[in-house]
Amino acid sequence: MTIDAVISAFELQAVWCDEMQSPFTAGLMRAAAADMRQGGPVAALIGDWPGNPVADALMMRFAGALHSAALTKRDEKLAALYPDTNRDWRMDAVWPAALDFIKRDEAWVRAFLTSPPQTNETRRAIALLPGFLELARLGPLHLLEIGASAGLNQSWDRFRYETATWSFGEKGGPWIDTDWHGPAPADLDVKPIVASRAACDQNPLDVRNPEHVARLEAYIWADQFDRMTRLHAAIDLARANNIQVERSDAAAWLQRKLEGPLPEGVTVIFHSVVWQYLTRETRDAIIEAITQAAARADEGHRLAWLRYEPLRALGAEGPVEIMGTGLRLWPSATDASQTRILARGDGHARHVVLEQPA
Repeated sequence: MTIDAVISAFELQAVWCDEMQSPFTAGLMRAAAADMRQGGPVAALIGDWPGNPVADALMMRFAGALHSAALTKRDEKLAALYPDTNRDWRMDAVWPAALDFIKRDEAWVRAFLTSPPQTNETRRAIALLPGFLELARLGPLHLLEIGASAGLNQSWDRFRYETATWSFGEKGGPWIDTDWHGPAPADLDVKPIVASRAACDQNPLDVRNPEHVARLEAYIWADQFDRMTRLHAAIDLARANNIQVERSDAAAWLQRKLEGPLPEGVTVIFHSVVWQYLTRETRDAIIEAITQAAARADEGHRLAWLRYEPLRALGAEGPVEIMGTGLRLWPSATDASQTRILARGDGHARHVVLEQPA
């Protein structure tokens, strides 16, 4: 990609950050874009990024690197200036310190940028919930999550969901809220039975490892304190329930998990904001594994594919930043080759719109 494409990606991300009420991250994006236009340290660092900056979430990698340096006190000055410790932050003070850090510790920043973000955003579970509840009405669930990071969303059924018009789940679990539009999910009366849970990631994070927890914290936008609170609550829950994530390629893992007869109930393959990070070969292999397993599904042994991904990845039209909850089910009374869009929202599920039933 040209440096102009990288600059445009950062400027676009700034707009998205404004919309998601993160003035700090928006300011960081604009400052980085301005530095690249001037040929500064950020231009030297990422101006020649080899991939697609939007698909690679380069902007979030960059923000994560600086936040990590602040949270871990790798850079004491950033630690003192960042919103985590200074609610009266000023970007005109933060940015010069960020540039000093990038110039002084460029090798570390470059190494941090090599890994895709692992936000493991638990709020996305509320966008997946209508699909989970619909499937739970059909029988016990066998969860297979790909790109699971630390596996925090494996515990979606133990979260407490609250909106202005409806709630779900036991009080005391990690609190998941959103600005909900449209009717309440149709199956709020269902009590899900999760018969098994399994998850994989190419580079899983272990909630029992302090360094891994620090990386999860780094990808939280520094002025979004409610997200950090939810993250810590979800980490505590994952530790209490000994959630495990296998280190594996998603396609190879699914092929193994889907071998042989499907278990009684509903096998649910699910993921959120993962598809863009997979290679075309991996995506094709995943689809092939699902297609083969779907051919063996019957009324007592169903297969479902539930995902919260960009609308375009679901085969629907919409702006690049708009996400959708897509569901496919086998066997199905409708055409199983079609993905039903259950809901739409933003990347952090701050706003969710439930689709009206057809």
